[in-house]
Amino acid sequence: PWNYPAQMLGRTVAPALAMGNGTVLKPAEDTSLSALRVAELALEAGLPPGALNVVTGLGEEAGAALAAHPGIDFISFTGSNEVGTLVQQAAAKNAVKCVLELGGKSPQIVFEDVDVARAVPIIVRAIVQNAGQTCTAGSRLLVQRSLYDRFVQQVAEAFSKVRVGSPEMDLDCGPVMNTAQLARVKRYIQQARDGGIPVLAEGSIAEGTNAGGYFVKPTLFGPVPRTHALACEEVFGPVLAAMPFEDEADAIALANGTDYGLLAAVWTENAGRLQRVAKAVRAGQVFMNCYGAGGGVELPFGGTKRSGHGREKGLLALEEVSATKTLVHYHG
Repeated sequence: PWNYPAQMLGRTVAPALAMGNGTVLKPAEDTSLSALRVAELALEAGLPPGALNVVTGLGEEAGAALAAHPGIDFISFTGSNEVGTLVQQAAAKNAVKCVLELGGKSPQIVFEDVDVARAVPIIVRAIVQNAGQTCTAGSRLLVQRSLYDRFVQQVAEAFSKVRVGSPEMDLDCGPVMNTAQLARVKRYIQQARDGGIPVLAEGSIAEGTNAGGYFVKPTLFGPVPRTHALACEEVFGPVLAAMPFEDEADAIALANGTDYGLLAAVWTENAGRLQRVAKAVRAGQVFMNCYGAGGGVELPFGGTKRSGHGREKGLLALEEVSATKTLVHYHG
């Protein structure tokens, strides 16, 4: 994956090495240098030669060859659902276990008794962080109808203050990855505009920013129809889709109404509702009155439905990259 190359490398490779596995790493072709540098540092730190190997190249060539190799005992893949399906098919031919993390369309579920002042900046941060190029981006804003207008207005005000520019400018939001990603995000934005969905707010490009850079103004749309692509598909950019819901049951149905199930957040001061909704939402992680992009290394991370299966991080990650062996010894 190219969005957090070093971080994702660490959370995948470290458990495998810790459990004594020889590891082969195939980084995204856009971010190979970070993987190569980590491999160099690993050797300098004393890791035995051959314990960590890096294979660079295109996914359809190097990646496909690795996934289908008969010498592989386990595969961990992070990326799109389309490619993840191909990886799983290749693994199945050799009966190889795999962990797949395939993206999300994570909902921020906001009830009328929310602490507005606390929730708004966290929700905005959850979609503009890394220019929205995060599988756990909080890209759906679901707000109880009685609070919808007031809450969305405050989110819009915060959105309008977001400044976009080069990373060294220390602003709120940087560029998207490349030309293809820029075109993808702009296509979703234009599709929503053409469909008549209101634009509630946009961020701004900071003065002095390279006009030829891959910059996208963070955009808030709403209300977005529940079946619209913007409400159902992973954009992987700083685009937030706001939608109202009526009550608790409607909120759960709306939250579960996509093919994804990676992350979610529930915002309410009602402790009972917090627990009920968190348990009912189909997601691998649910944050309650807070939000984290997958959380710390101690929190098991992974999805349900088309977001994939298996878990990274936490003690469960060690179980994924190991196998249980039962020894029975007869003492005669």
